[in-house]
Formats: sequence, structure tokens, C-alpha cells
Amino acid sequence: MEFVDYYKILGVDKNASDNDIKSAYRKLARKLHPDLNPNDKEAHKKFQQVNEANEVLSDPEKRKKYDKYGKDWEHGEEYEKARQYQQSRQQQPGYGDFSFSGGDDDSNFSDFFSSMFGRSEGSGRKGRQAKYRGEDYNAELHLKLTEAYATHQQTLTVNGKKIRITIPAGVENGQVIKLKGHGGQGINGGPAGDLYITFVIEEHPAIKRSGNDLYTTLEIDLYTAVLGGEVTVDTLSGKVKLKVNPETQNGTKIRLKGKGFPVYKQEGQFGDLYVTYSVKLPANLTERQKELFRELAKS
Repeated sequence: MEFVDYYKILGVDKNASDNDIKSAYRKLARKLHPDLNPNDKEAHKKFQQVNEANEVLSDPEKRKKYDKYGKDWEHGEEYEKARQYQQSRQQQPGYGDFSFSGGDDDSNFSDFFSSMFGRSEGSGRKGRQAKYRGEDYNAELHLKLTEAYATHQQTLTVNGKKIRITIPAGVENGQVIKLKGHGGQGINGGPAGDLYITFVIEEHPAIKRSGNDLYTTLEIDLYTAVLGGEVTVDTLSGKVKLKVNPETQNGTKIRLKGKGFPVYKQEGQFGDLYVTYSVKLPANLTERQKELFRELAKS
């Protein structure tokens, strides 16, 4: 199970008040509601995430457990019982010489308990001290939109060790990946924790992303809009020439199929690019040019 940052989903910090959480939830729920986005699968997915985040953070008890245990918050009570049991074992004579029995009682320990404290080798045998799983680490990796557009490699430094990872094209803002075994070191031979990386995709100055689709605005002059012509638009994969039809209206939107963002881990598949024309009116006209416009208006 990958760690989900509910605070980031709602766009609030960990010190947010109940009112802040409620306000952020209502704003996002209205924006992402399926009734307003009937054909947007990405909006539906985010709407579910927002509801899940609100369900946990709006409940004081659930929020307290989430803040304390992170992704394992639902196992909080079980963890506390296991920790208390472990402490009581440590106070018993000969604790360091024998581990938990491997008989029927051992089956009563849950997988979560075992992941935190380990299991024994067998009944009545001299065993090892309990194993402790290492701590999970969380980190953010900031990428430009152009970087997230193409598969590439980056080197991270965690606890003085360099980790080279491949970032697939199409990662989304807020997406979390897990690097197994790259968290804190285990105790007494226990497994290492995991490293959770959250991607933060910076906004592009001219291109906006929504799921796998991209949106941009292209300014064209009045004469091209009226008479037609050819213009060039910048895309993330290079420049593309477009034919402008005569009498193109301001705000006209066209779709460039397959010129959007790559679909995550689906090689060769792309979203679409939507270009909106913004007609720029001429300025600093001469008297002769103004006269021509007056004649045109009369006609």
C-alpha cells in the first residue's frame, strides 16, 4: 500500500484547522463532482481521493492516528497492543535468550504485528532478538512539465547513498511511488523501510495540463483571423504549423490529436493538445487605416 498524503490532496498543511479542512473539501468537491465532469475519468479519481482524505481528516480520532502512524493509521490500536506486549516481554527474565514461541499462539499475531516485531524461528529453541522493520521515508521530487513529459533517469541521495531511478513519462503531480527497501535500516536484522517519493510537477508558463490533455492559448492578429493564414504553435514535442480558416472567431478552440501528454506507462499513447485562438486587435492605427475600418463598418 503506497502512502497517500491526505493533506496534500486537500491542499492544506498539517496544522490546518477543522474549518480549513472543511472549506478545502467543499471547494474541491464542487470542482470535481462527477455531475460537472461526466466524461472526465481523472476528475472522478480525484473526487474519490478528496472524499477519502476528508473522511479521515475531518474525524479527530482518525486524523490523530493518521498523523501518528501515516499509511498504517488503521492499524494504530493493533500496533499499540503489540508495542505494549513487546515491552512486557522485555521485562521478563531471560528475554534476550529466547524469542516468541512458534506454536499455535504465534498464529495469533497479525501480519502487521509481524512486520513490526518479527517472528520466532521455532518453539523452545534459542532464538534471536525481535526484528524491527526500518522506518519509512518520505521525499518530494520536483519536476518541470517538460521533464515529466519524457522518460528519464535521476540520481537521488538518501542517507548518503546515491539511488538512480528511472522516471516514466507521464507521471502526475502528487503521484507517489514506492522504492522498496530504501527507507531506514532495520533493527536486529529486520527489513529496511521503504522510500515514498511524491512528484511535484511545476506549472508551465504557457501550457496547462489536465490529465493527459494539454491546453494552450495562441495569439493571432486580426488580419489572419479575418483572411485566414498559417501560424506556428509551440508544443512539448516541438513546433507545429496550423492553418487558420478565414473568419476565425476569437476564442475558437481546435484539437491536435496525439499532441498532448504521454499516458503513464503506456508507450506510444498520448492525450490531445487543445489550442485556443486569441485574436489581437491592431493598435496605433494611422488615419488611413482607421478610415478603411470606418468604410468597412459602413459596408
